[in-house]
Amino acid sequence: MREEALSATRPDRFSRDVVVIGGCGHVGLPLAIALAARGASVAVYDISEQAVATVNSGRLPFAEPGAAEPLAEAVASGRLVASTDPELVSTAEHVVVVIGTPVDEYLNPDQTAIPEAVGASIAHFREGQLVVLRSTVFPGVTALVEKTFAEHGVAVDTAFCPERIAEGKAMTELFELPQIVAGRTVRATERASRLFRLLTEQIVPVTPEEAEFAKLFTNVWRYIKFAAANQFYMMANDHGVDFERVRHAITHDYPRARDMPGAGFAAGPCLFKDTMQLTAVTANNFALGVSAMQVNEGLPLYVANRLERAYDLQDVTVGILGMAFKGDSDDIRSSLAYKLKRVLAFKAGAVICTDPHVTVDRTLRPLEEVLDRADVLVIAAPHTEYRGLRVDKPVVDLWNLLGNGVRI
Repeated sequence: MREEALSATRPDRFSRDVVVIGGCGHVGLPLAIALAARGASVAVYDISEQAVATVNSGRLPFAEPGAAEPLAEAVASGRLVASTDPELVSTAEHVVVVIGTPVDEYLNPDQTAIPEAVGASIAHFREGQLVVLRSTVFPGVTALVEKTFAEHGVAVDTAFCPERIAEGKAMTELFELPQIVAGRTVRATERASRLFRLLTEQIVPVTPEEAEFAKLFTNVWRYIKFAAANQFYMMANDHGVDFERVRHAITHDYPRARDMPGAGFAAGPCLFKDTMQLTAVTANNFALGVSAMQVNEGLPLYVANRLERAYDLQDVTVGILGMAFKGDSDDIRSSLAYKLKRVLAFKAGAVICTDPHVTVDRTLRPLEEVLDRADVLVIAAPHTEYRGLRVDKPVVDLWNLLGNGVRI
């Protein structure tokens, strides 16, 4: 029924329902798989030849629970194909743009990245398409993209529909979470709503500017909460108090504190970056965001400093368990475990690392080797494999996976 509803009115000049630009990544590919699973004809355009070949073989280029089987089925049925040919963009009625928007080395966002990428591919867009921006964008970027199309005389509808998934939960959250849909016109909003109703009936219509701020506020709110917990952790630890016991006392059957997170590395490709984007929006007057960045980015330095107080580090081998930016993930982008590794490399006798999920770092060692060689262990990513680990060595366990507290 959903397939008929999407394809029945597709103009003859389009051979597919959806093409996802940047579609082999952690955001684009789960969306492409989900749409294909709901019957849509989907193409993925990406510049990575290796990722495209992997997808066309029916395999995932990264770990995402619940995505492998529907990807294989979609590829086998012909509902999902991938290519490095930009001409693919012209074949679909709906074009979803998923392009990374990192900040530069000076922590400044590039407001022109997406408009320039769209402008560079303008020859491949067709009149009558719906172009959906899916990446987190600096406020006003949707309007710039609309201006880009207008200046080139390409009559498309444009909408901003920000992704809301967490890595590792994409294949459930894409179907369960409400979709924010923002079009400048009634027609753009209705077309984008119809597309995303393939996934969920819960549509939240807002203006493009409201949606741009909604996405940034969501990520920055989480980052600030993590910073508060990490600051509390450092305060408690400096006074010889186990923060996890304090947190349990606060949150136990107490509704007004149930959302207080535990301590731990708050990293990844979004939270820090989006906090810096919001800081730029306020002309660098977002003191709360800057403070959150300093706390979260400073936690690896704090851990290293506490280890330096407790041990003669120049004679100590430190083992770091978990190099991904979050638990049960293979993604090392912006991982603070690597920041900790760099800091300890200057202070400790040796640093050796392990991770059961990460496959792109050839320096990683097997867990057994790290447990055998290290004098002190740090659990940097709360992988399930480390829960209940029993060792006879000191362990820095910010996540309390071992149940022995979080004091250093």
